[in-house]
Order: sequence, then C-alpha cells, then structure tokens
Amino acid sequence: MSDLRAAAMTSRAWPFEEARALLARMEAGPPKDHVLFETGYGPSGLPHMGTFGEVLRTTMVRRAFETISDLPTRLVVFSDDLDGMRKVPDNVPRAEMLRAHLQRPLTAVPDPFGTHESFGHHNNAMLRRFLDTFGFDYEFVSATDFYRSGRFDATLLRAAERYDAIMEVMLASLREERQQTYSCFLPIHPETGHVLYVPIKHVDAREGTVTFDDERGREWTVPVTGGHVKLQWKPDFGARWAALGVDYEMFGKDHASNAPLYDRICEILGGRAPQHMIYELFLDEHGGKISKSKGNGLSMDDWLGVASTESLAFFMFAKPRTAKRLHWDVIPKAVDEYHQALRAFPGQSEEARLANPVWHIHAGAPPASDMVVPYAMLLNLAAVAGAEDKAVLWRYLARYAPGVSPATHPGLDAAAEGAVRFFREHVKPKRRRRAPTAREAAAMADLAARLRAHRGPRDPETLQTIVYAVGNEHGFDPLRDWFRALYEVLLGASEGPRFGGFVALYGVEESIALIEEALRGAPEAA
Repeated sequence: MSDLRAAAMTSRAWPFEEARALLARMEAGPPKDHVLFETGYGPSGLPHMGTFGEVLRTTMVRRAFETISDLPTRLVVFSDDLDGMRKVPDNVPRAEMLRAHLQRPLTAVPDPFGTHESFGHHNNAMLRRFLDTFGFDYEFVSATDFYRSGRFDATLLRAAERYDAIMEVMLASLREERQQTYSCFLPIHPETGHVLYVPIKHVDAREGTVTFDDERGREWTVPVTGGHVKLQWKPDFGARWAALGVDYEMFGKDHASNAPLYDRICEILGGRAPQHMIYELFLDEHGGKISKSKGNGLSMDDWLGVASTESLAFFMFAKPRTAKRLHWDVIPKAVDEYHQALRAFPGQSEEARLANPVWHIHAGAPPASDMVVPYAMLLNLAAVAGAEDKAVLWRYLARYAPGVSPATHPGLDAAAEGAVRFFREHVKPKRRRRAPTAREAAAMADLAARLRAHRGPRDPETLQTIVYAVGNEHGFDPLRDWFRALYEVLLGASEGPRFGGFVALYGVEESIALIEEALRGAPEAA
C-alpha cells in the first residue's frame, strides 16, 4: 500500500470518512465493476448555489474514493425534466406564454428564451454549461430520455408488479386526506400532455398498464413504459437508484425524513439502497432560512462576481453537516483562508495535506498562491483609496511588492478587480466612519507621530510592532479594542487586516494623512 493510500485510510477529513464507508459497502457486495455516484437536479429553474455544492462535494468524495480504491468510478447528474411545470419562475421572460403550459413536462414547455426546443432543454443546457465551466467530470442523464428510451422500462414494469408494496410504504407516510387520492404513478395525459395527479383505478401488472379517469371523467388506460407515466418524486428517487445501480448520493437536510422511503422503494424494486450523506442547508446572515423569493441569500453570480470559484469551494468544504450562514461578509474570509491553506500545503505532512481543503479542491495538486496581500486588505485599500477600478490598487501593490504585476500574478489581479467591485457595490453604500473618542484620538495622534519619526524598515511586522506599542501604552485592554477603533475610525469597518500590513501597503505617509484627516473630523469621503 502506498504512503498516500495508507494516510487516506486514516484521514479524518470528511470526504475520506465517506469514501471509507463507501469502500466497506462495496466490499460487502454484491460485486460491481465500478462505483456510481449520482446527483439530482430539478430543472424548473436555473442552476444555483445548491447545485454547485452538491456536485462539488460529491466530486470530493469521489476523488477521495479513487485514492483508496482501484475500482473505476462514474458520476451521473440526473435532471428530472419530465416533471410537470407547477408554477412560472419569477426570473424568466414570457410568463403569460408559460402559464398556458402549466402541468406539462418541462421538456414539452416552449422555451421562453427562444434558444432551445423546450424550457427543460434550455435549463439542462444551462446546467451542463454551468458544470463544464467548473471542470466537473460527469455523465448527464435526462429523465425524459430515461423514461422514453426504454432504459427505465424494466424498473417501471417491476413497480407495476410490486405496486401494492410501494403503496404500503408511501401511504404510511401520508396524511389520511392525501392517502385517498395518492398513487406512485403519474399518468401523462394522451391528449393534453399534462402530468396528472389523479387516483389510479387499476394497475395491470401482466399488461404493464394503468387505468385512470382524467379531469373530465373520461377513462384512459396507458402503458407504464415508454414515457406514458412518470413516478411521483419520492418513489422516483428510489426507483432511479434501483434502475441505475447508484452507490452514493448526498442530499440536503430537507430530504432527511424521506430517506428511509427512498431506500425501501429501491429495495422493493430489486436494488440495493446506496450510501447517502445528508448535508445541512445554508442560512442568511441572521440565521434564517434562505428563500429564493425573499432574495436573502447569495447566488453563484453574486459570489463569482467578487471572488474565485476556489474560494467558494473552500467555503463549501468546511463542515457540510453544520448549518452555515451564507452572506456577503463570509466572502473575504473564505478567500483569505483559502490562500492561507494554499501557502501551508507545501510544508505539511501527508496526513495534514489530506485534511487540507485545497487537496480536495484541486484533486491533490493545489497551485501556489499568488496573493501577496490578503483579500480583506485589498478591500480596505479600495475603501480608503476610493478605488473605482483595479488600476488604483495596482499603484499601491506595485510599490509594496516590486516586480509583481497583473501578468505575473493573475490571481491577485482577479482578486483586486473583485475587491473593487465588492467595495463599490456592497461596502460603500453602507460604510460609515465614526469619530474617535478622546482616548482613541490621543492614541491615534501618538501613532501618527511615531510613524512620522520612524526611520527604520517599513515592512509589515516592524510597523505592526509600532501599532501594538501605541495600543499597549495607551492602556487598551483587551488590545483588540485598539484595533477595532482603528478600523471603525479610519476604514469604516468593525474588522480589518493586520494594521501594520495595511500601513505598509497603503504607505506610511498616506496612513499618517489618513489618521490626521480623521482627527480633524473631516467629513467622510464620497
């Protein structure tokens, strides 16, 4: 066994813990020639943060598994595009046109964007482009194709044969009122094309058909095969696992109570329930549930407009079973912690590397960080300099780190651009600098005087020592109150970077001028 595999077999990083449990499951049989990972997607809307997180985290488990096993792996992304369109999304054009097609399968609804053969095909294309942008290795499966091509037929016929057993499982989970009309089969009306939520009058297992009355009271009999019916979403979960032979799927906490139903239906249909991991959902900055309609969460575009994909992956990696607040203020922290992890990686032991998120983000081969200053410092520099474009920041960066340029440090260049946009759109509108107290003003005046008198090195550590000394000598206890005062008075923020590092980047003379401006009570810069 290689040193890497040996270390992976004991690593406490959650992807390796998942991978080892999956390996034990595979070794317990029955034997398979590959391991199938799956993620599901509902294409009633555009891909979002949850879609990215699910595929990313599943990919991390897949990579961890490939480290400890030689079994080949596959990842299937399954789009439930045969589902009926229940409501018109808020963020698409031609809403009136779409309303005329409610209850039809998404792949039978015209594309309001006019670019694809249906709304479902459009959203599937968005999903695939979304996943391809991040370089995920996956196979795409459309539910419409899966049902209509015959790939699902054997499982659907078995569902007809074992209808009573499936219904027993499902009815036990439903309220009495819902039990009266529930069926695991949803027929697709031969004339209207609507996905019907109607009672099933008869299931003929021998013929493989279902009989039902439509909304007008007319009786119909249709095959369960060939895309003439679809399964309700809970039975569909388990049936898909059985039909594809899925070995691993993760899903959000909102599915937790249904997981035993999925497993049991998979087993009824002759499959082996896969291993699954349940992850926590994101919260807003106040700890409330994120709602698309309220707009109280971050979108993929929000994050990627100001920071890198890798920083988002870093945020996604940490504690997936713990609810985390997802809002603007977490972005700078995620960016800086990601680069801290990159810088730490080369000097770490094999065991520590496997626990480092960047191993999982970059498949064991993370790049070197080219961030010569933290993102949080770039953000504060943008605030103090009133930067409207990254060129302003580069004037300071070039002086602080001679030889560094956008060409040599493209990651830093992208971060500078993101920091300017972040400041302009999300910090500047609510930034407020406060006046110093008398005690704070005295300490800041002393700091300005010491910086002006300083003739030694102007590196971040030396300047930080001066800042520390002033805070200590003016009796700030705890010392963080001194730094909070500097941030709130000079930068208009309650937190910030190491202040000595900021002085080195912004410039000693410029920092003195900033302090003196605050002490004069000058109005906040526009």
